Amino acid sequence: MKNESPVVDVIIPAYNEEKSIGLVINDIPDFVRQILVVNNNSRDNTVQAALAAGALVLSEERQGYGSACLKGVDYINEKENHPDILVFLDADYSDYPTELDKVIEPILRNDIDMVIGSRALGEKETGSMLPQQIYGNKIAITLMKWIYGVQFTDLGPFRAIKFNKLIEIGMRDKDYGWTVEMQIKAVKNKLSFCEVPVSYRKRVGTSKITGTIKGTIMAGYKIIFTLFKYA
Repeated sequence: MKNESPVVDVIIPAYNEEKSIGLVINDIPDFVRQILVVNNNSRDNTVQAALAAGALVLSEERQGYGSACLKGVDYINEKENHPDILVFLDADYSDYPTELDKVIEPILRNDIDMVIGSRALGEKETGSMLPQQIYGNKIAITLMKWIYGVQFTDLGPFRAIKFNKLIEIGMRDKDYGWTVEMQIKAVKNKLSFCEVPVSYRKRVGTSKITGTIKGTIMAGYKIIFTLFKYA
C-alpha cells in the first residue's frame, strides 16, 4: 500500500461484554481513526461501557456475529471517506488490541490484501482455547485445504483487510460462518493473504458460543456448511 498514513477503522461486534469492552477499546492504538462497536442485543451495560471508552456504538437487532459485522461494514460504506484498512476484533479481550500494528503490517509493507491473526502461530495462555475450539479449528482448516487447496492455520477473528477488497468479495454470512466465508472468498477472488502470529488469553466472562453445547454445535455446523457452500 503506497499510502504512508493509511486510514484504519476497527469493528467490534459485542454481545453482553460490559466487563471487557472498555479494556479492548482502551488498548487499541491511537492511530486508528474510528472504533465502531456494534451492539448485538446486549442485555447488560455494554453500550454504556463502549461509549464511556470513546467508541461509536451502532445497534444490530438481528442476532449473529456476521450480522453485527455487516452492520458496521454497511455503516462505513455509506460514508464518503472510506478507510484504507478495516480491522475486526472481538469484544471479550481474548485478543491483544496492542498487536493491531502487527496485523496490518503486511498490508502496509507488502501490499497484502488480507491478514489473519493466527492464534495457532502465536503465544496462547493455557486454557484460552477450549478443546472444542482447537479441534473444530483443525477440522475446518483441514477441510479448507482439501476443498480449496489453501493452507491456513486458524479462523481467528482478529484480522485486517483492505476495505475496497472487503466490499469487492461481497460478504453475506450473518452468523458463525463469517470468518470462514471471508477466507474462502479471499481465495476464490484471488486476493493476496497471509497469517501473522498473535497472542491469545482467556476471555473475560464465558463464551456465548464455545461456552455452551448448543453454541458449539451450531457454530461447527455453520462453519462446515459454509465450507461446502462455496466449493
